Amino acid sequence: MSKTSSAQPSLLPILLLSAAGFSILTTEFILVGVLPGVARDLRVTIPQAGLLVTLFAFTVALVGPMLVALLSRFPRKPLFVLTLLLFALSNTVAAIAPNIAVMAVARFIPALMLPVFWALASETAVDIVGPERAGKAISMVSFGIVAATIFGIPIGTLISDAYGWRTAFGALAVLAFAKAALLFFLLPRTRGNQDQPGALRQMTIFRDARSVGHVLLSLLVFAGLFSVYTYLADLLERLAGVPAAAVGWILMGFGGMGLIGNWLGGKLVDRDPLRATIIFCVPLLVSLLVLAPFATSWVVLGAALTVWGITQAALFTVSHVRVMKAVGEKATPALGASLNISGANLGIAAGAFIGGRTIDFFGLGSLGIAGAVTVLIAIAAALVLMPRKAKAPAELACADEC
Repeated sequence: MSKTSSAQPSLLPILLLSAAGFSILTTEFILVGVLPGVARDLRVTIPQAGLLVTLFAFTVALVGPMLVALLSRFPRKPLFVLTLLLFALSNTVAAIAPNIAVMAVARFIPALMLPVFWALASETAVDIVGPERAGKAISMVSFGIVAATIFGIPIGTLISDAYGWRTAFGALAVLAFAKAALLFFLLPRTRGNQDQPGALRQMTIFRDARSVGHVLLSLLVFAGLFSVYTYLADLLERLAGVPAAAVGWILMGFGGMGLIGNWLGGKLVDRDPLRATIIFCVPLLVSLLVLAPFATSWVVLGAALTVWGITQAALFTVSHVRVMKAVGEKATPALGASLNISGANLGIAAGAFIGGRTIDFFGLGSLGIAGAVTVLIAIAAALVLMPRKAKAPAELACADEC
């Protein structure tokens, strides 16, 4: 797909991909809102149910770069349609899962195609508007993520509370089928990238220390986020005393703040991706630290969730663009996007695991500290990755004389 001069035809594919992304990201993250119900119905503990998040994220991280490298040669439209159909199938299996093992299979299926969708959707969006506006293009596609946190996850939580979590997954299956039909009939046909290097050759990007450093930074950021976010519904119910029926509404407000974060992230990341990472990580760290100790204070809790919601959505966009720009000409844009997706999902997997073990050994009230420590490490990593300012000639001459 090439950049066109007409704004209306150019924006339509991005909007369609954003709408598809809504279903995909809601499928990935809906467990955050329905985790207590899933654990009760499948007769497992909250940390054990949280391992479903780890499984999904670890699968994405493990297969993502290689699958993207292999499949990016193929036309985009059938790949996107196939992805939505697989998500519909997996949600159907989840809706009828009799035990945690079948539920794990239902989470494994879509995890295979999520990195392919997001990497190629991001590449398509950047190709439409040009690399100099990558932040804006990706923030448009990422609006599907924000919409999933604003509407998808909270509404899924509300449906789960009213009709059961199985109904929520069934509704997601119907929605995914509808989005597949939408892409089939309305998305323009596009060719794959036939000129790209082979999959094994693309994997040599892992020899570049700076690119790997940026992927590891995404891992740390998302580990800090999801060590707490995975168990947010449980935290609201047990620590803050929020009725189960109100959790979905709070999550909707949390996601609504993501609209601001998505806009801010898209604005700042094109100027300086690493500085933008630090700018959003610092207030995130503070909000995580005050979350549990002041959970019963509605004012402090509301302020912490507001800051957290803004920074989380911003860091989604910032991390994605940061890795794609760091990879630059060393790899295709799709592979750059998939590397961030892998790093982010390794972080999600690690975060869900860290959070679960924190609950087991230190209690639910220590979640915020675990997340804040991880975010602090991410800030340190961002500072290390910042390029060192070269000395001016006068300074070098002075140094030689001294």
